[in-house]
Amino acid sequence: MAQRLLQMGDLQRHYDTPAGVVKALDGVSFEIHEGERVILLGPSGSGKTTLLNCLSALDSPTGGNYTFLGEAVPRNHSEKMTSFRRENIGYVFQFFNLLQDLTVLENILLIQELAGKKDPVRAKELLKMVGLEDEIDRFPGEISGGQQQRVAIARSIAKRPTLLLGDELTGNLDTETSNKVMEALVSACKQENITAVFVTHDEGLVQYATRVIRIDSGKIVSDEHTSTDEEA
Repeated sequence: MAQRLLQMGDLQRHYDTPAGVVKALDGVSFEIHEGERVILLGPSGSGKTTLLNCLSALDSPTGGNYTFLGEAVPRNHSEKMTSFRRENIGYVFQFFNLLQDLTVLENILLIQELAGKKDPVRAKELLKMVGLEDEIDRFPGEISGGQQQRVAIARSIAKRPTLLLGDELTGNLDTETSNKVMEALVSACKQENITAVFVTHDEGLVQYATRVIRIDSGKIVSDEHTSTDEEA
């Protein structure tokens, strides 16, 4: 059995509004083990992005417990939360967030440098892993949206994160391109032994997960394992 990576117990995130208290997360409990690829699936406003923000320590829960590798995750302390993210979390965004004046390779090298792990050989290996070895000297504006997202994936794993998070990372892509991006992502996670959690409302992405957690109104309504890599 794989080691437990993280555990959330009765997690809550409430917001005070003029209309009353909004319970974005209302008693969420689950654990994730190393090597899993988990999709958080739910309609808009279900709480899935709030949950992702709590997982990454971008946001602090109102109540409940969150442990990562057996230790409590910092909350309500910006510097400690930033250190936690820097040391453990990779993030793939919907809008790529690549630096347009840097080449594909330079985008990877910059992240490595910021993490204190600059390694041009590994950077090129990561781009080859996502099928972009022939694009390393091109600028983001010179490649397609799907290719840019694959660069973003390579960039996000360049610092060797323990947990990779994504929020609607194929939201701007057509179905064919989304599938290519997800295939590259799954391959990278397997090769790098990275645990991943992705938010989406797209049922078509379920095939790339080892587990699907469905959320609605701030609560988990189902939690199912799909076919494992060994079974596939």
